[in-house]
Amino acid sequence: MTRYLTRQFAMGALRRGKGIEQFLGGAEVNGEAAVRWVEVAPRSGEYRISLHTVRDPDDDQFLDLPNFVSLDPVDEDYVGQGRELGRGADPEEAVRLAEELTAARPDRWVNTAVAGEDYADYVRRSR
Repeated sequence: MTRYLTRQFAMGALRRGKGIEQFLGGAEVNGEAAVRWVEVAPRSGEYRISLHTVRDPDDDQFLDLPNFVSLDPVDEDYVGQGRELGRGADPEEAVRLAEELTAARPDRWVNTAVAGEDYADYVRRSR
């Protein structure tokens, strides 16, 4: 059983008012280990694209990415919201834009709250 959504299922989730997300991997912010993920979520009749950059706790048991400590100053006022990269008028436009802006892969979208499993895989691979 795979955790990744087909394009059709990803678009269906967004049309039903549910968000999708994708773990993007590791990064470094001011010398500190970080991880990033992108989210596309319905918001006020549009689809918001947000990039999250958080401290990497290097713990494959802690999978709740929105609760990791943000390393993006934008999150100081709106914790857990991430940095808005853009908005799309419909699901297809939003996902296409998210993929362009973040190099997200078309075959790696998951339902909201599932990207933590990709983070766990990332941590295990790095050991």
